[in-house]
Amino acid sequence: MKDLQQILKNITQLTNNIETNYPELYHFLDENPMTLPATANPQLDINVFSQYLDDLKLLLKRHLKSHKGKLE
Repeated sequence: MKDLQQILKNITQLTNNIETNYPELYHFLDENPMTLPATANPQLDINVFSQYLDDLKLLLKRHLKSHKGKLE
């Protein structure tokens, strides 16, 4: 299993890719690097970040599939 540092690095790279190359999709992420968690002590562990990375990948995959003809 990947360690947390690698997962965070992958999240950052994928988010930057989406922001740069797919700004129309980045808009739907509804995230801001300055946003703080709403709870006082959020339970953020490797599983949460791993799931988030998987969700980002799936979001991009679905976007590319649904816009396949439109992007060319």
